[in-house]
Amino acid sequence: MIIFLLKGRRRRLRVCVATCNRADYSKLAPIMFGIKAQPENFELEVMVLGSHLIDDYGNTFRMIEQDDFDIGSKLHTIVRGEDEAAMVESVGLALVKLPDVLQRLQPDVLVVHGDRFDALALATAAALMNVRILHLEGGEVSGTIDDSIRHAISKLAHYHACCTRSAEQHLIAMCEDHSRILLTGCPSYDKLLSAHRRDDYMDIIHSWLGDDVKEQDYIVALQHPVTTDIKNSIKIYELMLDALISFNKRTLILFPNIDAGSKEMVRVMRKKGIERHPNFRAVKHVPFEQFIQLVSHAGCMIGNSSCGVREAGAFGTPVINLGTRQTGRETGENVLHVRDADTQNKIYHALELQFGKRYPCSKIYGDGNAVPRILKFLQSIDLDEPLQKTFRFPTVKECISQDIDHILETQSALAVDLGGTNLRVAIVSMKGKIVKKYSQPNPKTYEDRIALILKMCSDAACDAAVNLNCRILGVGISTGGRVNPHKGVILHSTKLIQEWSSVDIRTPVSDTLHLPVWVDNDGNCAALAERKFGHGRGVENFVTVITGTGIGGGIVQHGELVHGSTFCAAELGHIMVSLEGPECSCGSRGCIEAYASGAALQREAKRLHDEDLLLVEGMSLKKDEQVTAAHLISAAHLGNSKAEAMLQTAGAALGMGIVNILHTVNPGLVVLSGILASFYQNPVQQAIRQRALSSAQGIHVVISELEEPALLGAASMVLDYTTRRTY
Repeated sequence: MIIFLLKGRRRRLRVCVATCNRADYSKLAPIMFGIKAQPENFELEVMVLGSHLIDDYGNTFRMIEQDDFDIGSKLHTIVRGEDEAAMVESVGLALVKLPDVLQRLQPDVLVVHGDRFDALALATAAALMNVRILHLEGGEVSGTIDDSIRHAISKLAHYHACCTRSAEQHLIAMCEDHSRILLTGCPSYDKLLSAHRRDDYMDIIHSWLGDDVKEQDYIVALQHPVTTDIKNSIKIYELMLDALISFNKRTLILFPNIDAGSKEMVRVMRKKGIERHPNFRAVKHVPFEQFIQLVSHAGCMIGNSSCGVREAGAFGTPVINLGTRQTGRETGENVLHVRDADTQNKIYHALELQFGKRYPCSKIYGDGNAVPRILKFLQSIDLDEPLQKTFRFPTVKECISQDIDHILETQSALAVDLGGTNLRVAIVSMKGKIVKKYSQPNPKTYEDRIALILKMCSDAACDAAVNLNCRILGVGISTGGRVNPHKGVILHSTKLIQEWSSVDIRTPVSDTLHLPVWVDNDGNCAALAERKFGHGRGVENFVTVITGTGIGGGIVQHGELVHGSTFCAAELGHIMVSLEGPECSCGSRGCIEAYASGAALQREAKRLHDEDLLLVEGMSLKKDEQVTAAHLISAAHLGNSKAEAMLQTAGAALGMGIVNILHTVNPGLVVLSGILASFYQNPVQQAIRQRALSSAQGIHVVISELEEPALLGAASMVLDYTTRRTY
């Protein structure tokens, strides 16, 4: 319970009530009457702006004058156009005019209602001019731009009179000071709960709908545009009119408010001849007291007005709420929602279900005593307390004071390399230094592999933060196979890595570590490593060729990696150099990889060993020792002519493939990477001299000096991002 302390007698509180349209006046009028009835405590100033002063919307300021209120200020603030730009211009026009009025009136408190763009202008001007603001109906949830405007006004307001317990809790959750929030209920309920059973209600019904209309045998329709989805709201409006025409009941239809899209709605209404249709009575405004009677005794109310989900519930009137404008509003059981009102038949069926029903009265929005509570609340305001708002933020841990360790924290990337044999993770600094490296055998199944990747990355990230003083900026993943780097998906894997095709690797890693993740194949990563840390720095066009278990690589053109239309660029190992060569792992024949890869050399070494033609003097194999490509190279160095011939063929095949690359993309540099790079440098250079066009013979072939090109390339994707380089 809120306790308000009054500090003895004081001067009257000057309260300015600002009303913008017919709807908010129905909420503000009871407060205005209450203030006027206590001249010893309050001095009332009335400000009128917005659609009140527009003829097309009924010049509704006259009903304020008829209620015997002196209007101190009339501000023409609406820029016509009924579109989004006009709404913005109207806010701007109001902000231009309001300072003079506020300076003249010098109010102690400005009372603002709801979620209209006019109200946002009022709250903005008052807050900037140090005028205390009481906001009505804050904390509620509906839909469209109204939510954003309502919450913005709540943040500008100093005091809040809210209608429901949920709204009160929302304001508290928004860090508003609980001592300045009062749960009052809706002021309009004070009038409608006591006056909706007037003796002359049938006279009111007949005056608006015709003498032949009976109680609960007519419909009240009121639909406004949804400013965040104007096109769809106009479509729903048209469908509603079609359904009402087909339903064939007398209908009182009110023109929409002045929001963007209203002009198009009126055009739809006139196109369908609603104003001349015998079943319809189209009106711009109905005085609130009479509107209460019409809604109270209607057979149904349809549209998206807040009146349908708020005031109509107090009478048990059945309501059909169309579209999303009131999404999130608390409603009684009398409301039937048709949120996806995409067909006339759907709306017609809702009319069949609701028309003529009666529901229990709902008091969600008030008990009829809002105004006394609000007046007491106003009287409790201490004008001597500081004007500056204070927000009640939830308790958070105190910030750790910055020290030298934070200043010296190393910005780093987490790099992952998925090879056919091992799974490796490394922490790599901005300068390309591998701070720490972790390695495990690569599991054979997808489930085990994903689990191990996540565990190794999590452990490495923890190690980086706790023990190594490294800030991990993201994760880069290098893997064999064809990769879609934009989606982080491995499309097709190499045969060396099983169960690794059509795999989204980015999502699980990102979800686990809460870091951005980049993925590319190992050949492209090797090229990226050279571009950032190796021979490719400052070189616009170059090619990296990996010579390992397989043959791969990457192409950099104009400083950027080439992926190709289906991410198949730079599959250098599968350039064909012979029509009838050895079978390749890709299923074709005569590829570079079938001649020059580590797997191809191992295959030839095994064949020679099986024929007892591999070992020469100075060589030996232990029992059960596996024959590898290294044995073939050793045999050639020791004079084995057959091994020499095989290596010459492999070197020539690789050289021929690289010549094809030179003639295709014309790089300025070729970087050989991998365990066989040093062995292949001379054969490649020889092939270029013998086979390349003269203009390409001067291209340099160098050996990579990077220790871990796949890991460094994976890291470079992250580190380039941190310097905003486009990848």
